Amino acid sequence: MKKIVALFILFFTSIGLQAQSLPALELTDSWLQEIKEKAPEKLSFPSSEKHKVLVFSLHTGFDHWVIPFAEATVKTIVDKAGGFEVTYTKDINLLNKKNLKQYDAVVLNNNCSIGDKRDMFWDVFKNESDSLSAVKKSGKFEKSLLNYVRKGGGLMSLHGGIVMQNKSAEFSEMMGGSFEYHPKQQEIEVKLVDAKHPLVQAFEGVSFTHKDEPYIFNNAYTKKNFKPLLYFEASKIEGLRNPDGDAIRYVSWIKNYGKGRVFYSSPSHNAQSFGNPKLLKFFLDGLQFVVGDVDCDMSPLGSE
Repeated sequence: MKKIVALFILFFTSIGLQAQSLPALELTDSWLQEIKEKAPEKLSFPSSEKHKVLVFSLHTGFDHWVIPFAEATVKTIVDKAGGFEVTYTKDINLLNKKNLKQYDAVVLNNNCSIGDKRDMFWDVFKNESDSLSAVKKSGKFEKSLLNYVRKGGGLMSLHGGIVMQNKSAEFSEMMGGSFEYHPKQQEIEVKLVDAKHPLVQAFEGVSFTHKDEPYIFNNAYTKKNFKPLLYFEASKIEGLRNPDGDAIRYVSWIKNYGKGRVFYSSPSHNAQSFGNPKLLKFFLDGLQFVVGDVDCDMSPLGSE
């Protein structure tokens, strides 16, 4: 009898967990047309230069179903607004020093790594050679990416892109933090830190609500060495491990890393969120920021 009760509990718990997630969509022509109609008509910040961008969409760990939707969304908004020449790839070898030089920015699209190392370069290269060679090659490629940004390249990271090198202290420093965990998917009210900041103009001074994973960060995040853009209130989130910690948890920010610019946005885990035209504009503005088209306040919160 106890075993039957336990099975019922497990069954209904499973149903509850499934109910927390939004159903996956299909990447159809009609969905793409909807995104195109909602995408910005033009760039928010005039630019006479056509910027080259590399969108990197490989994952070795958790497979976010939103990955192809995020890639398609970037393609749709830049094709409509103009101003960018974009290459889309899952080939990690394109992140080598020589190839990166031709791009003004790299977009990390939900590049979750796996295992104890949480090192995507290792995840790939360990299958190509012996362990010692893989370690050396992994370190070389990570250094190439870090130096690319440090010397002036732009970096835009969407949601799980922050997990790519999640145990690397230098990657965390560049990104502004590392992924720690997330509670269950739930309705999140995302608020604007400064409604007057040029990079949140898309939201017209109003917060928005969507279903998402409320990402919690650690490592370099504790320094707050970034200019925050979006946040949620901890008191309104279910399942926080430390609800008595910071009352405000940031989910999007910008920062300098050497001469380069970094834009991070945790929203969103679900492709349904791309139906918000304001979020589409926010992403396009973020892309313009990392390639240098936007002059704005970047003063780190941690320096205040």
